[in-house]
Amino acid sequence: MTSPTTDDRAAEAPEEPDLLVEERGRVLVLTMNRPASKNAMSMAMAHQIAEALETFDARPDLSVAVITGSGGTFCAGMDLKGFARGERPVVEGRGFAGIVKQPPTKPIIAAVEGYALAGGFEIVLCCDLVVASSTATFGLPEVKRGLTAAAGGLLRLQHRVPYHLAMELVLTGRMWPAADAAEVRLVNVLTEPGEALTAALALADEVAANAPLALAASKQVLVQSVDWSLDDQFGRQEQFVNPVRESADAKEGARAFVEKRPARWTGA
Repeated sequence: MTSPTTDDRAAEAPEEPDLLVEERGRVLVLTMNRPASKNAMSMAMAHQIAEALETFDARPDLSVAVITGSGGTFCAGMDLKGFARGERPVVEGRGFAGIVKQPPTKPIIAAVEGYALAGGFEIVLCCDLVVASSTATFGLPEVKRGLTAAAGGLLRLQHRVPYHLAMELVLTGRMWPAADAAEVRLVNVLTEPGEALTAALALADEVAANAPLALAASKQVLVQSVDWSLDDQFGRQEQFVNPVRESADAKEGARAFVEKRPARWTGA
């Protein structure tokens, strides 16, 4: 009887999923895992991201998510080979990559190494905080391919950076170094190469130490209040902040302060 060859063992090995999901305490880590294609977004990966975010939002023991890419690249955009086959990595209700149209209600952090281009940059733009390596590169090159940045790039970029800079990036389609993005605060933390995920996890832990209901409600008021009228702002925020005010976590926060101890959040 002959022993299996290396090729035989490789053929028998289970194929890794397009998305790796890991829990680290109250932090959920999503790793786009198609390194051979620079994590180009496939239909399977989009649905896996959407499913993971549904779980993230539903679980009170998870407060913050981090999304990153394997193999030294964040995401190079849509899988053009799949697009040529007629596939679009869009999830009903959630949009491209299962996230850009409907991001999670809770905070999410992008940890960026390498390229975040086209749809990859649009994933970054729908995140709440951005940590990037000094060698990372952003860009919306769609106009160079006869397309438009329709997965949120045209809608969000002008609210993240100055208007004329947004217009320049969209109309030229040029690459944009992370160091330049950090100068206009699109990047919260700029790291040494290879350290983006480590720094993002540290930031996630700092955020996750706070009350989960308060985090989600605060994010929603910041996101949704953009077009609220001055007369309605305080009234409309009540639907988000009043349940937090009346929560068990609010009582626990007060008790922990009086007793000079860390709070024990339950998300209730």
